[in-house]
Amino acid sequence: MSTSTASVTNHLNQPFLSGDWFPVADELDVPACKVSGELPEGLRGGFIQNGPNPRFEPLGRYHMFDGDGMLHRVQIEGGKAAYRNRWIVSNGLAAELRHGRALYHGLGDLTQFPDKELVGDAGPVKNPANTHIIAHAGRYLALWEGGPATEVAADLSTVGVWNFDGKLDGPMTAHPRIDPRTGEMFFFAYSPFPPFLRYYVADAQGNLVHSVELDTPAPTMIHDFVITEDHAVFLDSPIVFNLNFDGGPMVSWRPENGTRLGVMPRHGQADEMKWFDVENGHIQHFWNGWVEGDRIELSGARLDRVEFGIETEGDLESTTAQAAAGKPTRYWIDLAKGTTGQEQFDDMGGDFCRINDDRNGLRTRYHYMSAFIDENDTIGSFNTIAKYDDRTNARTHWYAGPGHRVGEAVFAPDPAGSAEDDGWLLATVHDRAAGTSDLAVFDARDIAAGPIARIHMPRRVPFGFHVNWFPAND
Repeated sequence: MSTSTASVTNHLNQPFLSGDWFPVADELDVPACKVSGELPEGLRGGFIQNGPNPRFEPLGRYHMFDGDGMLHRVQIEGGKAAYRNRWIVSNGLAAELRHGRALYHGLGDLTQFPDKELVGDAGPVKNPANTHIIAHAGRYLALWEGGPATEVAADLSTVGVWNFDGKLDGPMTAHPRIDPRTGEMFFFAYSPFPPFLRYYVADAQGNLVHSVELDTPAPTMIHDFVITEDHAVFLDSPIVFNLNFDGGPMVSWRPENGTRLGVMPRHGQADEMKWFDVENGHIQHFWNGWVEGDRIELSGARLDRVEFGIETEGDLESTTAQAAAGKPTRYWIDLAKGTTGQEQFDDMGGDFCRINDDRNGLRTRYHYMSAFIDENDTIGSFNTIAKYDDRTNARTHWYAGPGHRVGEAVFAPDPAGSAEDDGWLLATVHDRAAGTSDLAVFDARDIAAGPIARIHMPRRVPFGFHVNWFPAND
């Protein structure tokens, strides 16, 4: 079954609307997908990818962060798989659907606001909810860090904005951290306007119970952070918003600002934050963090610098985001001595760092990453899945092959397992020449062996951002 069609032609030949980025035009329900190999009996639940998929031809220049969110779900049960995709109908998209055309400009034209008579109370900036999808306190939340969460139902239909019963006045990060032991959700929000950084805690029932404004000297873009059993840890890097809107990039790299790690108690106040200077660089995605004695350890894919390509002028072909990838790097902080250190532990480029989320905030031995086995051509064109063993410092990987791209890999635990890597990795694999997409399933204990099963999705799935696994009992 197919419903709701899009009208995007990319007549301006915009880079983020071509190739792997070109949006799909409709919504599908396919109750039975073809499967190669055998799906494990214990693999029961839903794999969901969120990503940009504009419903209408964009107004002016288009950036990948602009597109309306679309959820692609593969539901697995009893060795069989079903597919469904749905647009996230934000208030802004709902206004556009009423008028049958785009009303909002993207980040590259952020000062051009829509006519209020056309969008009503949808606001001057569209929240596409296109970056991540999580579950907390009985709610499925689609996230975009420039606005509050958007709740969606189990069937992927849009419920509406979720702002914690009005207690969240502003945006929410797309990378909250959920403690699987307490059920608490820890998150933050950055802003180009003071206060530049806020930190929040929601309890296991979804109530916002802690909020604090943190002192940062500049409006830094902070995409991810980590928690330990006792701390919240932030990276304040030189990615700074340009508030002048003077024709340059909306976000710029300012190395003179320096880079530092901030540590505070999980339920702490602003005056309890301690900052530690580290070498200039940026981590878009962390794996995990933990504390042992006075020492905090954390790791992620580190970039020397970042260019997101959010330009307000210039040639479209020359203003795309850099294709460089982060390198696996670990940091440590000795709270007693007040010292820090860092070490790059592999030269394979990649990002989309994931772990077994049941170990969030505790020491993890295994870390997974979408990576490049050869030189990448465009941002996000990963072709390899890597696994790191923190105990042995070994790396194993699986290469998808020439002309193929992989998405983020998510860990699905085996309900009958006990070891940290007892379970499966799931990732989309795209054949660019054929224009097809599979959901590949790996035994997480041996990803180098390749997929143990492939679910052949009924359509090409465009490049997306983050994915998650929702067990059948969620």
